Amino acid sequence: MNFTWMAWTLPTALFFIAIFTLIFSMAVWEYLSPGGNPRAGVLRFETTRGDRLFVSLLGSAFIHLAWLGLIGPNLWWALALSVVYAIGVFRYV
Repeated sequence: MNFTWMAWTLPTALFFIAIFTLIFSMAVWEYLSPGGNPRAGVLRFETTRGDRLFVSLLGSAFIHLAWLGLIGPNLWWALALSVVYAIGVFRYV
């Protein structure tokens, strides 16, 4: 297949590998411990592990877009902020 139309750079490949690794890890976690442990956090509605992963990924995308727009292309601090955000989502949402 010819993928020359896409910008397959190392950061792009690492991004997709990370997403697929997260989804695979969540699938293994669900297989080993079914049910997802739904709970009501600060948002006051029940969320499962998958819901919290989705909220984390969506929020991280917005953090990175805001960082690009407001600060610039050095995204290491945005990545660190996204990891802290994801830990907070998994802990409190």
